[in-house]
Amino acid sequence: MEPQMDMQQILAAAQQMQEQLMSAQQQLADAEVTGTAGGGLVTATVNGQGELIDLSIAAEAVDTDDAEETARTIADLVLAAVRSAYSSAEDLQQQKMGPFAAAFSGGLPGMPGMPGGLDLPGGLGIPNLGPGTGDDQDT
Repeated sequence: MEPQMDMQQILAAAQQMQEQLMSAQQQLADAEVTGTAGGGLVTATVNGQGELIDLSIAAEAVDTDDAEETARTIADLVLAAVRSAYSSAEDLQQQKMGPFAAAFSGGLPGMPGMPGGLDLPGGLGIPNLGPGTGDDQDT
């Protein structure tokens, strides 16, 4: 027969993990990462939750003699910069949230039958974990 953990110890550990998770989520919300393309002609800024919060295009990216080609080039540079920023945000999420995924993958000790794992989404959906503020679905 397995030794059982004291229920108060389990609840205290769960409370501590919830506080750490909420802290990590807040750190992600407050973090900003950037991605650039075209040698800095386009810069995209994304918060740690994967929300695009700023996009800048340098005037040098615009060729007034060829508007059609400039539009295609800028579109390509914007995509590249945004993808770079999202990649950085995903790396930051893995850094901040990875320990929680590992902790939950084994389930809670002393709790047979408990599913072990949160089934964390693979990238950029992590802000939906835990209690929210109700404004997670901006439109």
